[in-house]
Amino acid sequence: MPGFPWKKFRRSAEVNSNSDWMSQLPPKLHTVPLYDLAIPGSHDSITYDLDVNSSIVEPQKLRRFSKICCVRKIVHRWASTQDATVTEQLDAGVRYLDLRIARKPNDPDPTRLYFYHGLYTRTDVETVLREILEWAKRHPKEILNLAFSNFRGFEKQSEQMLHNHLIKSIKTLFGDRLVPRWSKNKHTLKSCWDIDKNIIVSYDYKANQDLWMKITYFYGNSMKPADIESRLCRALEKERPYQYFFVCGLNLTLPNDARILKYILRLCDNFHNVILRSLPKMVQWLKKQSGQKMNIVASDMVTRDDFVTTVIELNSINGKA
Repeated sequence: MPGFPWKKFRRSAEVNSNSDWMSQLPPKLHTVPLYDLAIPGSHDSITYDLDVNSSIVEPQKLRRFSKICCVRKIVHRWASTQDATVTEQLDAGVRYLDLRIARKPNDPDPTRLYFYHGLYTRTDVETVLREILEWAKRHPKEILNLAFSNFRGFEKQSEQMLHNHLIKSIKTLFGDRLVPRWSKNKHTLKSCWDIDKNIIVSYDYKANQDLWMKITYFYGNSMKPADIESRLCRALEKERPYQYFFVCGLNLTLPNDARILKYILRLCDNFHNVILRSLPKMVQWLKKQSGQKMNIVASDMVTRDDFVTTVIELNSINGKA
């Protein structure tokens, strides 16, 4: 757009590793609803911390082989989708975190929870959330969206108790930094700044009354970038929610049947390498989405291939600036 200082913004964001890109957006974007901004996100955000010594959570068919070290190592190679810590992701510009929660069976602490993807993480949920909170305090104008979902190990008899405990812990920990769920007006950067709050928490549980509701996550359910791109195009055209957040997942998905052997039996390969071969193609597709109203765009290996900067620049390319 004529007179729009995007180049100046881009240079500034790059110098700061995108750690404060929201606060550096041009004033015109400060009053755009948050669900109309293009926001970088990470898929399975805490998988950099998976514990190769933990029992196997998924896939179900491999759980009985948890005691076999080589099987756990295979799961670890193909379940790890991120190689940057949560603080490094936030510093890189990620503002949406995909947090999948599990309770370990037989844990002596009845309310201690972990993240998971294939395996459990080494670090518990509370420790990571405190790390996120410290980052949010240092960057009060950066609005974070934390999505809690895919709860595992919440047995029927303890499910309600665990959800109540986790929701209470979230509210206690983040306290007055939580952006309220209900508002007569649409939340924008400016509206969050005006009330000095910068953490949005969505929680996928039917009985949740306090936190934001589940955010729809569109993904291709494929290992082929072309299939993923086609699925996301359909979602953008016909399925995106009205006046609420949604995620376009640029992440690859391993098959949930015997076809998975085609990948995991490659002894000299791993998921990181497969992602790095595919991500440049999907980033190129993302750059071509001129005119599409993208919201949260999530990826594996988020600090690679200029993914974050590409998403941020959609705010200009798509005519929002």
